[in-house]
Formats: sequence, structure tokens, C-alpha cells
Amino acid sequence: MRFVLAPSILNADMMRLGEAVRMVERGDGDWLHVDVMDGHFVPTLSMGPAVVRGLRRATRLPLDVHLMVSRPASLAPAFLDAGADRLTIHAEARGNLPKLLRMIRRAGRRTGVALKPGTPPSAVRRLLPLADLVLAMTVEPGYGGQPFRRDMLPKLRALRAAAPRMDLQVDGGLTRETLGAAVSAGANVIVAGWAIFGDPRPGAAMRRLRRIGEAAFALNGGST
Repeated sequence: MRFVLAPSILNADMMRLGEAVRMVERGDGDWLHVDVMDGHFVPTLSMGPAVVRGLRRATRLPLDVHLMVSRPASLAPAFLDAGADRLTIHAEARGNLPKLLRMIRRAGRRTGVALKPGTPPSAVRRLLPLADLVLAMTVEPGYGGQPFRRDMLPKLRALRAAAPRMDLQVDGGLTRETLGAAVSAGANVIVAGWAIFGDPRPGAAMRRLRRIGEAAFALNGGST
């Protein structure tokens, strides 16, 4: 297990997306996080398969696609075809989620399961054998720029205890002030959007987040 920084392109300038991708590559980002919203599961809309296809042509970085959608089975094939390396679906979504996770794995891609802040860790227990990653939302999904909820730290610790060898991803309000607490609670994959792309010097901001995250990860013995 290692520390992973996954900049979220939801907060990048969509008119200069290619430049944002190159900046992430130069700044030693590990993954590109792509938030997909359907206007039903969350009240906003964002990014379809065409964006993922364009990103796939532009970079070799892994594309970490987070499906914040009500019916992920209806959209997953299109995102796999577009080049997503990982699809993360929500435990609260509709449909046969174990069947969908197995389908994603048969396609040779990695899987993730996500939880909203109000959903208990027990909701993913049955899905853990089919997942490579658990994503804990530390804000209500749908809008960028929300503050990190420190009341989610016990939940992170519970998820880490339930899945000690699995990647634990955190998304929501991760900044240089909050990232260390999330890593200390068990997270090893950090999604950051506003803290990078909202900074006047996004490359420097990303490198600063990496230094903070790697230091916190090392304090945990390099393994959470």
C-alpha cells in the first residue's frame, strides 16, 4: 500500500483541460479523479464518457472515475469503453451492485465502492470482496469546495479496520489543513480539487499536498 494523490478535474478549467492534465503529470500526480454526476443521485450534472475518452487520449495516468449516479449499471459500459481504469459506484445506488462489480472486474478494470457521509460502514461489508477500493465522502456529494467534515474521522478508522489491506480513498474538503488528519485516520488515497485548481499556483499546491500526505503516511509506518 502507498500514498496516492488523485487530483479531481471537476475543479479544473474545462476550457483548458489539456493544460490541467499536463500540470498534474508534471506535479507528480498519481491518478486523475473524474466525478460523474447524473442530476438525480446528486442535484448537479457533470462529465460524460466523451470527457473520459478525451482524457484517455491525453494521458497515461490512471483514470479514477467516480459514478455519483442512481443507476450505475446503465452507464458503466460506456465509461469502460471510453477508457476508465477504475469505476467506483455508490453503495446507495440502485441495481444489482455485486453483479456490476463483477462485470467491471471481468472487463479487466478495478472497482470501488463509495459511501455518502450518512451511510454507515456496514453498508459496504457485502461488497468488499468485490472491490479494490473504498471511497468515503467527507462532504455531501455534488458540489466542490465544501469544508471537510471532521466527524467523518471515526468512520475512516472503522473502514480501515474493516479493510486493512484495501485502498481507502477520501474525497471532500481535503486541504493542507485537513489532509493529515484523514491520512492519520487510515486513508491512503486523497482526492483534492479546490485545494489544487483553486490555488493561483496549482502545481505548487499539489506538490505541497503530496509532501504533507506522504509525511503523515510515513508517521503511520508507511501502512495504515
